[in-house]
Amino acid sequence: MKQLDYQQNRLVWLTASPANNTWALAIRGDMAEAAGISSMAEFAEYVKKGGQVMLAACEEFVTRKDALPAFQEAYRFALKDEQMIVFSGCNTAQTEKAAAHGTSGVNTAMAFGTDGALSALGLVVLKDPKGVQPVYAPTPVVRAAVLEQHPEIERILAPVFAGLSQETLQELNSRIAIGGESAATVARDYLNKQGLLRQE
Repeated sequence: MKQLDYQQNRLVWLTASPANNTWALAIRGDMAEAAGISSMAEFAEYVKKGGQVMLAACEEFVTRKDALPAFQEAYRFALKDEQMIVFSGCNTAQTEKAAAHGTSGVNTAMAFGTDGALSALGLVVLKDPKGVQPVYAPTPVVRAAVLEQHPEIERILAPVFAGLSQETLQELNSRIAIGGESAATVARDYLNKQGLLRQE
């Protein structure tokens, strides 16, 4: 993709963040701790051994071949219809709240890896060691002509994105989504804490 974008559009992808904002499953923190689950492989074993699972998800996540079916195939587990509450036209805020509050027994939610509510709601994103989902890493993209004129852009942006881990992005997004802070305030605070802004 990186090479194709350069060839077709003369766009240069710079250093990516280590975070991944792809589809994921998130489980309640108490469930993760009690059952020793932190990855999709451990979750699959838990399901296969008859562990109690109730998933809240959107219809698209349940039916798209590259979403839940891909996880089930790669990790060799299967959720029954009665183990899922499927919303039509929902979003991750709904599924995450259902899991956090245990609505109708829900303890597992469809999520995006950097959703701001995850840590605030006490949910744990399950690691995907097999890389079932494509990586959606925040990445600065610059026109080649601009980068040629200002090569320092790459040096300046590298530490900004390198510091945006999964946990950091969840925390920053939480301050906006849950705490009500403005995106500009949260971004400025992050850059200051990383020592990336000049002090005036």
